[in-house]
Amino acid sequence: MIGGGNLVSLDDKVLRVFGELAVDKKLARLEVVSRLPRFIAEYLISRYQRSEDREWTAKLAKVVEEYYPDPRDKDKVLSKAKREGRITLIDEFKATVDLKRNMYFLHIPNLQIYDALISESLVSRYERILSGLWGIGVLEYMPTLVEAVRSRGREKVFFTPLILEEFEPFQVYNIDVSTFIEGRYEFSTWEWIDLLIKSIGLNPSVYSSRQKLLLLFRLVPLIEGNVNLMELGPRATGKTYLYRNISYYTRIYAGGTVSAARLFYDMRLRLLGDLGTRDVVVFDEIARVRFTNPDEVVAKLKDYMVDGFFERGTLKRAHSDCSLVFMGNIELGEEGVLGSIIDYLPSFMRDTALIDRVHGLLPGWELPKIMRSDVHLASGYGLAVDYLSEILHRMRARSFEPLVEQSVELVGDYTIRDEKAVKKLLSGILKLIFPHGEFDRSELTEIVSLTVELRQNIVDMLSEMSPSEFPRKKLSARVIA
Repeated sequence: MIGGGNLVSLDDKVLRVFGELAVDKKLARLEVVSRLPRFIAEYLISRYQRSEDREWTAKLAKVVEEYYPDPRDKDKVLSKAKREGRITLIDEFKATVDLKRNMYFLHIPNLQIYDALISESLVSRYERILSGLWGIGVLEYMPTLVEAVRSRGREKVFFTPLILEEFEPFQVYNIDVSTFIEGRYEFSTWEWIDLLIKSIGLNPSVYSSRQKLLLLFRLVPLIEGNVNLMELGPRATGKTYLYRNISYYTRIYAGGTVSAARLFYDMRLRLLGDLGTRDVVVFDEIARVRFTNPDEVVAKLKDYMVDGFFERGTLKRAHSDCSLVFMGNIELGEEGVLGSIIDYLPSFMRDTALIDRVHGLLPGWELPKIMRSDVHLASGYGLAVDYLSEILHRMRARSFEPLVEQSVELVGDYTIRDEKAVKKLLSGILKLIFPHGEFDRSELTEIVSLTVELRQNIVDMLSEMSPSEFPRKKLSARVIA
């Protein structure tokens, strides 16, 4: 189904079809934007490169240096605010509500400031800032606010006197999904797959057809709601990089301790957790993930993984389409994975009820390590990541399961969960590769086979964990002619 191609001619086609929505991926590796997430780096590059200014790289470098300072320079930045009365910053600003004080507080992550202020008008205009929004903001230093608090007889000032007065979001808002869908008609299947792989920053010529599909399955949780995916593989294959840099709708827990309040609902603040506000929650390095109250979190997690509903305390029956990704590092020997896959799982995941709710296991050990930038990373044109991120987000509202029903017949001893898993995974991968909903049936064979294999990996794991409850079986599927 998928073959190689002329990447130079593909560049020409990408530029012709997508125009300003495309970006030179090699430029995104510029040192001046290396500290920024990929979707922000490409946004800024596109903005400055198209200014027709020959010195655009120097100007971009100056903007990043001045507006996205090193966290170690926090005091220099605050001193500038005190001296000049205002500062301009690039960051993922996040507003929180304090009902007791009737105020909105602002979190500025790069400077580790949690108690600045934001005007209510900006919160109303950019409501997504309540869950975090990248942009360029102008903050004014207002010592008069401190004096006002002290004049009321209060000795303790409970905020940093910086207030966000102006804000320009970086994320793409006014996009038309139909442009993406109609653009698909201009590409063959292998060209489109190569385009997607270049868009996420990788060189498609390095990967086999099977490996290309495995890479695209990493995107399924971003484009399909309520998909639960596990990936185990060696370090440096790009697992964490993708979710951290390809979408601003993700939240990554890289080991550490996770609470029910942070994940589901904070009863004290009456705020939804990450499951209620994100498209994907990633548990990275799962062997090092801990929960503050394991019994509560795991029980609620298992309930949520069934149908997307959760409740906690005063929050009754909330629903989310947030997908879950569980990632772990494994060691490889000359003949493949060393030992049993189960040995790499933390104790909370050695539970057949939880594993059965994971839709598929992606064999990350089959993907090569990303070692050399000139070999493994993309060059030439791909879709800008901020645009692709928004497309993936918008496409979540569409379901391709009816198309799956018409095109694929499941064969074998499927449980309801097996059937749901394969259909959800297929819906997601078809949205990626065939967003226009059109394909030759012969093109589906390899895709369907690999999708079933991802679920088969879960079935085999369950059988190893509990042979009596989950006897060995073989799943398969056929494409309906």
